[in-house]
Amino acid sequence: MIIYLHGFDATSPGNHEKVLQLQFIDEDVRFVHYSTVHPRHDMSHLLKEVHKQLTMSQDTKPLICGVGLGAYWSERIGFLCGIRQVMFNPNLHPEQTMLGRIERPEEYTDISTKCVTEFRKKNAGNCICILSVNDEVVDNRQTEQELKDYYNIVWDDRETHKFKNISAHLQTIKAFKQS
Repeated sequence: MIIYLHGFDATSPGNHEKVLQLQFIDEDVRFVHYSTVHPRHDMSHLLKEVHKQLTMSQDTKPLICGVGLGAYWSERIGFLCGIRQVMFNPNLHPEQTMLGRIERPEEYTDISTKCVTEFRKKNAGNCICILSVNDEVVDNRQTEQELKDYYNIVWDDRETHKFKNISAHLQTIKAFKQS
């Protein structure tokens, strides 16, 4: 099973395309929707929903993945639920990058201070981060610096922030899921 979390633009047709591409790895891909506007509510909702999906699956090696804001949540929710994660162009600091787009950006800061201390150190090796050279939203060199000590970083020289086509990375994701 693969759980897919959309980015800030929940209605983008690219979400459906990514779900279809992920089905080449595992036919059981589950799209989980969340509001994107209220971080504290989103975290609670995502924890409950992902836990529910995990209990409904027989898969012994489930995976959670997301793009942008969905990648931010994939890392945290995946860690808290004990499953591996794949992040595409993660928006690691939505409290800074999404000002004016969300109602309570300070809740992201609150979430980060209430999360397990040094969670990335404890999560090391359980996540792959795929970064676009051409990301027009997030500075991925800064993202690389923040994550490289904990996760395998894979660079993509074709896609932009929304990462419409993930097919070039399906074999990497499949191998990671199966390992």
